[in-house]
Amino acid sequence: MIPRYTLPVIGQIWEDKVKYDTWLAIEVAACEAMNKLGLVPDDDIKIIKEKASYDIDRVAEIEEETKHDVIAFLTAVAEKVGPSSRYIHMGMTSSDILDTTLSVQMVKSCDLILEKLDELIVAIKKKAIKYKKTPQMGRSHGIHAEPVTFGLKMALMYEEFVRNKKRLESAREDVCVGQVSGAVGTKAHIDPSVEEYVCEKLGLKPANISTQIIQRDRHAMFLSVFAVVASSLDKYALEIRNLQKTEVLEVEEFFAKGQKGSSAMPHKRNPITCERVCGLARLIRGNALAGLENVALWHERDITHSSVERIIIPDSCIILYYMLTLMTNVIENLIVYPEHMMKNINITRGLIYSQKVMLELINKGKTREDAYKLVQKAAMNCWKDKTEFKDEVMKDNEIVSLLGKEKIESVFSLESHMKQVDFIFKKVGLE
Repeated sequence: MIPRYTLPVIGQIWEDKVKYDTWLAIEVAACEAMNKLGLVPDDDIKIIKEKASYDIDRVAEIEEETKHDVIAFLTAVAEKVGPSSRYIHMGMTSSDILDTTLSVQMVKSCDLILEKLDELIVAIKKKAIKYKKTPQMGRSHGIHAEPVTFGLKMALMYEEFVRNKKRLESAREDVCVGQVSGAVGTKAHIDPSVEEYVCEKLGLKPANISTQIIQRDRHAMFLSVFAVVASSLDKYALEIRNLQKTEVLEVEEFFAKGQKGSSAMPHKRNPITCERVCGLARLIRGNALAGLENVALWHERDITHSSVERIIIPDSCIILYYMLTLMTNVIENLIVYPEHMMKNINITRGLIYSQKVMLELINKGKTREDAYKLVQKAAMNCWKDKTEFKDEVMKDNEIVSLLGKEKIESVFSLESHMKQVDFIFKKVGLE
């Protein structure tokens, strides 16, 4: 039976010892299944279960000569088991243990990643609820648009990572398959019940059909979902970096006592964690592309995918877990500056209410084009003369005659931009 590796250090899943332990578990389970079929004598299965083991240094030593990792492993195991080892790997091919083990490793890694993702989702939810009605400037093209709330930003992030959780669960399901089907997948030399028995012991489903390998569209999808999750992390890390700019400073990464931001400038407090997340996302996206290249192989198999996967799959699992750990820490300890948010809202002296003025004019019978021209004229004067937008609107006799000063005063209110916040929060499951 495969040992359960639940340590938080995801890299341990990809260590050679864990890999070899899983190979051994598959081989012993296959012998057990063949014993049930009467193909392996009782005395021999007893010996195999008692003696099957390996010395990791001996495996490496043999591989130096054979240049074949699975043969080296089987030879090292045979040295421990003796004559009964003739039943080990009977009717099987290397990919039966390689690919099935890879599936086990991907599933275990995905389970840890899902746990870490849950922690991030909880952290985001807390921030969303806390800052639900905290006004913040919404920006399009980097330019002030209309007010939002910081809670809405967090709610957007929350729902995106809830979607990402569903994607990861689906990707896990996609790779949760094993095979014990022989040289080209025909099961010509091994009974299908052996595959079923082995997969059940490993917590996998037997692949309905395989060649010499489990098909790599599964792995490509797994890595592509990782790339989507990493890109979501990249997106929000980039948002935090932008909001931490000195001239914006609406949020800030926590800066620990004794932390240093620059070797040259003692005043610096840099968003280094978010920058790290953004950089690592590029690696995972690149790995996903390599995974897509692995889908097309010659006939029933070649091994062009193998060398690539030994890097991209473990690395992607470890990196994504690390990125989620980093971002959870960022969100949990994020410093939020509501007063700076309000200050930035007021930078444009009320221009952010231009659409509201235009809509009120349309409601009074103006065409959209005429209303737009009236409001834009007042807005351009505000930009040019550095005046208050409301004052410019009040100077326009046509606007005042249509709306009245009392209505104009009411237009310049943040509350109108928050009236649907509760509705949106309910829609995304934040109540």
